[in-house]
Amino acid sequence: MAPELLKPDEPVVLSEDIDHVRLITLNRPRQLNVISSKVVSLLAECLEKWENDETAELVLIKGAGRAFSAGGDLKMFFDGRKTMVYRMYWLCYHIHTYKKTQVSLVHGISMGGGASLMVPMKFAVVTEKTIFSTPEASIGFHTDCGFSYMLSHLPGHLGEFLAITGARLNGKELVAAGLATHFVPSEKLPELEKRLISLNSGYRNAVKSVIEEFSLDVQIDEESALNKKSTIDECFSKDTVEEIIQSCEDEVRKEGNGWLGAVLKELKRSSPTGLKITLRSIREGRKQTLADCLKKEFRLTMNILRTTISSDVYEGIRALTIDKDNSPKWDPPSLDKVMDNKVELVFQPFQKDLELQIPEDEECRWSGKYENSAYATLNMTDES
Repeated sequence: MAPELLKPDEPVVLSEDIDHVRLITLNRPRQLNVISSKVVSLLAECLEKWENDETAELVLIKGAGRAFSAGGDLKMFFDGRKTMVYRMYWLCYHIHTYKKTQVSLVHGISMGGGASLMVPMKFAVVTEKTIFSTPEASIGFHTDCGFSYMLSHLPGHLGEFLAITGARLNGKELVAAGLATHFVPSEKLPELEKRLISLNSGYRNAVKSVIEEFSLDVQIDEESALNKKSTIDECFSKDTVEEIIQSCEDEVRKEGNGWLGAVLKELKRSSPTGLKITLRSIREGRKQTLADCLKKEFRLTMNILRTTISSDVYEGIRALTIDKDNSPKWDPPSLDKVMDNKVELVFQPFQKDLELQIPEDEECRWSGKYENSAYATLNMTDES
């Protein structure tokens, strides 16, 4: 997630209709294409319209400038604006289950909620400049936007590793991990976009063939975390965050495991509350459906923003983006003071009308919008 500086006259999303192709450009390049309520609303509007438009067959999405998207607008949360939460998770469900062929062209940063516009697509194209991360736990938040589902289904315990450490993956690693489908050198990305537009079809095999003309087989670096599977599984399979850290401390002393030193440093400076919530959420995600994960993430986010058990998220945002001192004061300050019964509170279901309303009937799959929810009447001002 990242801060956003608003400029009212600048369109935050550009959309183009090109015969049977629809093109979305995230258009906040100076702010790394952060996601605001306005962005979410425009994306939902476009995707619903195009899914119901028989002439629309292929949807492309890209980011302007040097980033795809750095994620959600942290300052919006810091200022107490919460309407984006409902809209974003509702949109995430529809992106995952979209009826038309989607291709994300991901160049540069793709982090947190921004990556939710990449990973679920039918085709996710990355480059050597793509950087992926889910760093939310470190600032007292949690891995959201469907990633408690996506990461929990990665092999072994890679999901827990990525979620609680915020470790970065590059383009080749994303393909190797199954979080992207194709690797294309960045200099070829504009030509690939042109070819997909000229294809003028959403026929999946034809789209795949075009992408494969430009894509390369991936070979991950020897030092990649993906080559540390046995160590990651050994450490991140432990039941608690405390045990994970202890296991990392035991393993770092062994030859070839020096890389765990940086991992430990990151874990020890992260929000204890954020770490515990995130680990539990990922573990639950293994046994949950996508819809259940999104409903759970919605509860977690609302409870975290309401400071139900801790105000760490606001302290994390302050330290990272407001004062920029990078010296957060966590409360509780240590893992041993984050009680399980407190963590349990943020996972508790809401009353039915206050849950995220994910449509169960395909006939009404675009129902459940924020405007028709109980939250629309609760005076949550949306300043985009």
